[in-house]
Amino acid sequence: MSKHSELKGPTQRQLRVGEMIRHAFTDILMRLEFMEDGLDSHSVTITEVRVSPDLRNATIYTLPFGAADAGKLREALSRHQKYFRGELAKRVNLKYMPNLSFQIDDSFDKAKRIDELLQSPAVKRDIG
Repeated sequence: MSKHSELKGPTQRQLRVGEMIRHAFTDILMRLEFMEDGLDSHSVTITEVRVSPDLRNATIYTLPFGAADAGKLREALSRHQKYFRGELAKRVNLKYMPNLSFQIDDSFDKAKRIDELLQSPAVKRDIG
């Protein structure tokens, strides 16, 4: 793949498949039929699903609500990756169900840090 095509961002198909997987995965988590430490006691937000250009791999970005341990959440999701992949295959009509990987979404923390920097007296002095 050339460097130029990497800069273009995801295709419409990647975005569409990612959204289909995100909706189906959210539905699976809402109807979770087994008790799992890290999945049963806290609410989880699925912020984004990024699909590779060949649609063979999908990274699911999650964010726990409250004081939940993000590391335990990621471990619990990864431990049941095969189960989730099978359930997604029942709900999403694709030729191949992508391999799933899970990441904790830290974009909100980054945005908060940038906001704090912009509100600091030193930056306000330089802007104003």
